[in-house]
Amino acid sequence: MKKILATIASILIASILLLGCVGQGTDKSTKITELRIGYQPSTHQIAEMVALEKGWWLNDLKKFGIEKVTDYEFPSGPPEMQAMLGGQIDIAYVGATPPIPAIDQGLDAKIVAAAQTQGSSIVVWPDAAYNGPSFFIGKKVGTFPPGSIQDMVLKKWLKDNGIDVSKVDIKAMGPGDASTALTAKQVDAVFLPEPSPSVLAINKNGKVVVTSGEMWPGHACCVLLVSGKLIKENPELVKEIIRIHIKATEFINQNPDESAEIASKKLGLSKDVILYSMKNSDTTYISNPNDIIAYMEAYAKEHYDLGYTKKLLTTKDLIDTKLYDEVVSKK
Repeated sequence: MKKILATIASILIASILLLGCVGQGTDKSTKITELRIGYQPSTHQIAEMVALEKGWWLNDLKKFGIEKVTDYEFPSGPPEMQAMLGGQIDIAYVGATPPIPAIDQGLDAKIVAAAQTQGSSIVVWPDAAYNGPSFFIGKKVGTFPPGSIQDMVLKKWLKDNGIDVSKVDIKAMGPGDASTALTAKQVDAVFLPEPSPSVLAINKNGKVVVTSGEMWPGHACCVLLVSGKLIKENPELVKEIIRIHIKATEFINQNPDESAEIASKKLGLSKDVILYSMKNSDTTYISNPNDIIAYMEAYAKEHYDLGYTKKLLTTKDLIDTKLYDEVVSKK
């Protein structure tokens, strides 16, 4: 009898503890008071800068409990994704391809909006006798690290033109180091996002020979990536983030001069240089993630074929269009 009573007591205690755990588990949301944003020093990501300068990030998110907005600059997408994997940022303005290997490695995040298309260029020495893709055989080319959008587009373009990628010395560099290396003629060419190609051309330290839009017409470039935790626990907050991004994108397209002024402060370049970059490159500012689905499928396959990912990811692994569609449907 004592054993039976002891058993019943054990079951009751275990049940009480289990109920306590379930009660805690049902409220998984945690109050977020600071939004941490990752971005890169590029005209591709002016939407982040406009929203920050205009106070939209902070003011529009206050109703969700956001008291502070902090942005962190990264030289390129791969290190930005490492920071997101480490839980150091909540959302990221980043190239469309760096999230692919990061998600393959276990990053819980989804692309919720597009940011822009195209907007990178190959720049060679001012006196170089460029004669097409074969020019790069045996040459040193500085570009962003493996897994970046520039790395992906460059390698695909070379392969599409019958060039053995192994015969091109592709060096992983950030925009500043790559620009310095080209100016010092330590590399033969660079493939970089704006405004670096424009700065090199304006300063007569290089000449643009191919734009990324010519290499892969209309290709998706930068996107807005949000942590899965934020999407699951604070979907309404994420919808507001998307609204802000759409508003900032529309502002850029309608007010290029003021947008250039805002970006110039953030990037440490003159407004004229930024405006030149915006008007003379093939960058297009967009926000609809549905417009980049086909490119994301192609990028995922390229990553898999190059051995950057262990499995072939699908767009469902990479993109969440539902929240964007809900936001737009209520506009």
